[in-house]
Order: sequence, then structure tokens, then C-alpha cells
Amino acid sequence: MTTNRTSNHQLRYYIAPGAPPTREQADGAEPFMRAEVGFTPQWYRHFCGLDYGERWHQDPDVRMKGCEKMRAELRRRFPGHNLGGCENDVPPDLLTGVYGGCVVASMYGLGIQYWPHNWPASTPGRELSDAEADALVSPDLESNALFADILKQMDRIEKLTGTIRGFLNWQGVLNTAFRLRGNQIFLDMMDEPERARRVFRCVADTMLDGYRRVHERQRQAGTDYQFGTTANCVVNMVSPKHYEEFLLSFDLKLRSAFKNFGIHNCAWSVTPYLEAYARVPNLGYIDMGLASDLPAVKRLLPNARRNVLYTAMDMMNKTEAQIRSDFERIARELGPCDLGLPNMELGVPDERILFALDLCEELSRR
Repeated sequence: MTTNRTSNHQLRYYIAPGAPPTREQADGAEPFMRAEVGFTPQWYRHFCGLDYGERWHQDPDVRMKGCEKMRAELRRRFPGHNLGGCENDVPPDLLTGVYGGCVVASMYGLGIQYWPHNWPASTPGRELSDAEADALVSPDLESNALFADILKQMDRIEKLTGTIRGFLNWQGVLNTAFRLRGNQIFLDMMDEPERARRVFRCVADTMLDGYRRVHERQRQAGTDYQFGTTANCVVNMVSPKHYEEFLLSFDLKLRSAFKNFGIHNCAWSVTPYLEAYARVPNLGYIDMGLASDLPAVKRLLPNARRNVLYTAMDMMNKTEAQIRSDFERIARELGPCDLGLPNMELGVPDERILFALDLCEELSRR
């Protein structure tokens, strides 16, 4: 499928060192089965002695020094494999992963919890009341403290690197609504649908406003990103019917704002949502778990860059023969595609990761 490998509307999986996974523009020269590996903050803390607490997310100079350590460690342990772009002669990415997945929720006033060995999380226990949800409006980013901090950091990043590479994690409409409203958002969809739609609308508008402002600032620094993505990590908490009724219109609204667009479905089964996702025009990226109907994904989304997320548990617990069988199935049923190996833990041996990388290269050569 040459068109799948060379189409310039595609995105691909991307994991910056020390940051949660996201997406980047594909270059059209991706191998048939492209591996992308990422490690947890605890992995880097163990081997590099880094602290991913509050200062990490607020100080680009701290991240600059940490990035040098992480890239050196990746080059040492996995020579020749360019994990996290560690061998690329490009300015370091000091933006991706800032405030983790808490960016949009924090713009609405939700607090952030930090840990030295993990990515940050939104502070629980401050979900919107019914009255607050009914009166919710999108924050004014011109006067928003968190967004002002991000812009200040971008200024510093430009001074440090000469440009502003990278991506904030804008999450997705349901993801952030779940952070803001808690489990009640799912009941709202059944009992108070207009309340749910109000929350979804506010979140989508904030995502678009933030994307626009960040992209404009990056263009001023010489980096022109023309794509957006949305993250549907908790979509499996709603039925396909409710996704189509409540959420598809917002994903379509997000899609219409960008030249290229991708959907992160997380490592669950994408199968129940495939027909709805196929209605997103010219979708450039979709990911999924191994339990998904891979031939159906390829049939319904033939021109998207497709990505299977292979878990650390599988990497630790399966034999090499079982991993080979899985990878061969993925290549046969879904390729050309990415093979995502995110959140690798301390228990995954380097030799197992090297085996997976070599196997992807072998399957691509075939």
C-alpha cells in the first residue's frame, strides 16, 4: 500500500524522552513497520537520577539538562536505534510533556499533583457541581495564569534552542470533561444531555483556542505545525452510540480546524468505534490495542497511519516466540504501520527491547 506510506496527510507516533506519547507529522519515508519506544519517568529516574516534580514542568533549563542526560542514556543502551530522536541533529524538544495531560483541565482551575518518578495528574476531589457545569464557560486564555506560564516557558525555550519544537498534550473532549466532572459526566450524557454538551463544547473551544495560540507562537520561532490530534483514552467508557451522539461532532469540529488530524484511541479495542472514526475526513492517524479487529481497521481507514500500542506487560511476560507471533500478525493484518512501545518499565530488559526493534526492522525488510 504505497499510498499509505507516502501520503503527506499522515501523522505518526512520537515519544519525546521523559514525556508521555503524542503524535508528529509523518515524513512519508517511514519503514513498513516502524517502532517507537518510550520509557516511564521512573525508568529515567532510576538510570539518570532525574526528578520529574514541579520544577521539571516549570523550568525549561531543568528540562534542557535532563534531556541531555536522557538522550545520552538512550544512545548508550540502544546504539544505532535513535530512540526518542537521541541521534538526530536537531534542537531538543523541551515543550512536549509539560504539565502532562493536565493542561486543559488546569486552565479551568483544577490543581496539579506532582511526583519525582511519574507524570503529573489532576488533583481529585474538585469536580464541577451541577450548577458549575451548567454555568461553565471557556477560560479567557489572555488572562489565564497557566497559559501565561506556558507562553513564558516558550520564550525561554526559543532562547535555549533557537526554536520551539514539541507539543502540549491537549488531551480530548471526553478525557478533560471526565477530569472536570468526574464520573458524573457519564450520567449527564443520559440524564442531562445538554449539561454534558455544554461541558464538551467548552473543552473543545479551549483546545482550539490553545492550539491556535501555541501554533502561532511556534510559527514566530520558525516551527510551523499544521496538524492537531485528540486523545480518546476513556472512550471505551461510553458506547459507540453515545460516542456518535455526543462526541463525534466535537472530534469533527477539531478536525476541521487543521490541515492534518489524528485520533489517539489508547491501547483498548478500537473496533466498536471504527465506523464513527471512519467518518472523520482524511484521518491521518489512529491507534489501538492488540485486541482490535486489525483487518477491519485497515479496511475502514486505509489511508491513516495506523499504530498498535504494545504494552510493557506483554513485553515482560510473553516469550520471544509469542512476541514474534504478535508482531508478524500486526505486520500481516495492519501494515504498513507503527508499533508503539510506550511506558516501558524497569522490569522490561534492554535485550527484550532490542529484540523488538530488530524484529520490526526484519519485518520491514520483508
